[in-house]
Amino acid sequence: QVQLVESGGELVQPGESLRLSCAASGFTFSMHVMKWYRQAPGKERELVAFITSTGSITTYADSVKGRFTISRDNAKNTVYLQMNRLKPEDTAVYYCNAWRLTPKTDYWGQGTQVTVSS
Repeated sequence: QVQLVESGGELVQPGESLRLSCAASGFTFSMHVMKWYRQAPGKERELVAFITSTGSITTYADSVKGRFTISRDNAKNTVYLQMNRLKPEDTAVYYCNAWRLTPKTDYWGQGTQVTVSS
């Protein structure tokens, strides 16, 4: 069965770094675009970062550009989100998403909590 399991979220202080991981199974990981979304309390879910199936193209939300880096290891069926210089406004539940146009697939993980607070 399809699984996306996020890990790495925790409580950190402003300015610190975290690396989130998302381990995938049950589908052809290397053929899917992978995305990280986040949802803060009382706010809509927002796209944070996106990486193509080969890893050749990445894009970022303006709010994280220059601080976050998305990467993937297709041999390990894992996508990562390196988050540097964290800010309190980065506090949210972070979700991993696997998407493919044809055939249409859209898989979600259960999320991992990131809290940035002094």
